[in-house]
Amino acid sequence: MLRNGWRGLTSMRTALVLLFLLALAALPGALLPQRSLNQQLVDQYFTDYPWLAPTLDRLGFFDVFAAPWFAAIYLLLMVSLIGCVLPRTVEHFGAIRAEPVVTPRNLVRMPHHASATLDVGIDEAGERVRSRLRGWRRAERTDGETRTVSAEKGYLREAGNLLFHLSLIGLLIGFAAGKLFGYEGQVIVMSGGGQFCNTGILGYDTFRAGLRVDGTNLSPFCVRLDDFEADFDPTGQPAGFRGDLSYQSAEDVEAGVDRWEHHQLEVNHPLRVDGHRVYLLGHGYAPRFTVTFPDGQQRTGEIQWRPVDQATLLSEGATKFEPPGVTDDEQRRASQLAITGLFAPTTSGGDIVTSVFPDLLAPEAAVDVLRGDLGLDDGRGQSIFQVDQRMIESGALTRVARANLVPGESLTLDDGTVVHFDGVQNWAYLQVSRDPGQVAVLVFAVLLMAGLGLSLTIRRRRFWARLTPTEDGRTVVEIGGLARTDRAGYGEEFDRLRTDLLEPEDT
Repeated sequence: MLRNGWRGLTSMRTALVLLFLLALAALPGALLPQRSLNQQLVDQYFTDYPWLAPTLDRLGFFDVFAAPWFAAIYLLLMVSLIGCVLPRTVEHFGAIRAEPVVTPRNLVRMPHHASATLDVGIDEAGERVRSRLRGWRRAERTDGETRTVSAEKGYLREAGNLLFHLSLIGLLIGFAAGKLFGYEGQVIVMSGGGQFCNTGILGYDTFRAGLRVDGTNLSPFCVRLDDFEADFDPTGQPAGFRGDLSYQSAEDVEAGVDRWEHHQLEVNHPLRVDGHRVYLLGHGYAPRFTVTFPDGQQRTGEIQWRPVDQATLLSEGATKFEPPGVTDDEQRRASQLAITGLFAPTTSGGDIVTSVFPDLLAPEAAVDVLRGDLGLDDGRGQSIFQVDQRMIESGALTRVARANLVPGESLTLDDGTVVHFDGVQNWAYLQVSRDPGQVAVLVFAVLLMAGLGLSLTIRRRRFWARLTPTEDGRTVVEIGGLARTDRAGYGEEFDRLRTDLLEPEDT
């Protein structure tokens, strides 16, 4: 039973069925939102389809590529491919070392055959055959006075086919290594000297770890965004993003060497350092506000605001402040401030602020100043882009002012607190990726294409010749040919062989 089960699993038919099942199983991952990509879309799906979503969730359709049943299909396909390809590889290596097969007894049964009596001796006829089949793998045999020549060409076709399948296995192993030992994280870095060090997952805004990555022992390189520039066409389309990046390798960081290298970071031109790639994904703006409290103390806040319109970079956000010098917890929570609203890099003007162009041509912010308990002490995480709506609904957080501000303008609250709009800073959205299997994936992808090219362009064919001497000193030459592939073209080649070997030479 085990032997028959193994034979069934490692058959090419089973491998094709499993490959079809893998493609079918991946469809929910393309059609349904996935938790690993966007939890908000999954929550929205539960809201839109409350009767269907729980069933799909129990089946693992919102995390398809981590589901046990998907892994089972993947592993079975790997076992089937390995069990199918490796024996064929061993068999083919044995066939390469073997001599071409013995000449068939009856060559007239071959798809291509011909015969003629040549006015030359058997030695000269044999030399003509050997000369014409130069470059073929051939074997000569003698049966009494009769000599036979077996020749074969196109061994690289099967080698290319096996190279294709072996490279496919290597490609899958490379992808698996990347998923197991790689990771990917995104972080926002402020222009003008903002830094990020790859010392732990807490430094990232979002982080997706491989199955064998726990977030410790990361390579501690550092990057610093010295400057950032964005160019736009007159229509508002992005023309180019450039970030002047400085970086320290992990070796310099661990040795305490204050040595920074420069790199021009652009879209599709990542920084490569210590086996990592740092990509530039996007950018936005961070309004800078200075709050002067009634006692004269000041606090400056500069945090990224989130674009809500990618075409014009109209952004929303919340810059939050704690009152300085307040030791009483109740009083401190009651006097927290948040500046929320919309920011337009190029304002449309008027009472309702919107953006008409993504570059910083005429910046303006429409702000609401909220005062009260921001909910920062309740132990629950909250977004940096907005305030907790539950605090507003409960009345613990109220709006005390609203205004449209351009850089340099101020707003005075009822208690004498002054909110000053200082200016705007760029921020860049960076992605740090580590994939230890990327070199293997590249190598096996190239080998896969090479194997596919060999298997599609090379034709496998066989040729036989039987030379029998006659009593009058002449030689009867019989030839036959067989194409090992379905591709046409061997008929023309066999006709050329027949012409060269059987037709008399011009004198």
